[in-house]
Amino acid sequence: MEAVLWYVLTGTRGGGNRIRILRALDERPRNANQLAEDLALDYKTVRHHLDVLADNNIVRDSGDDYGAIYLPTEAARVHWETIETIMNHE
Repeated sequence: MEAVLWYVLTGTRGGGNRIRILRALDERPRNANQLAEDLALDYKTVRHHLDVLADNNIVRDSGDDYGAIYLPTEAARVHWETIETIMNHE
């Protein structure tokens, strides 16, 4: 999981936005629209990054597709120290 975290959050374009999304979700779960508004990002951009994070088991959604609330997965929480290291490295 640690290698995946480093790759998804620093090794690809968009890693900075993914870190911003994770920071926001750590504060409180939100849906894609709330994230877009709170982070001043385009909704489609947020959806793309949420899909990448979900595909890599870093975030999960709870609820229907449009209004789904996102939060870090249990696997991400187990490796949160690594996520914090990455966030501070950025």
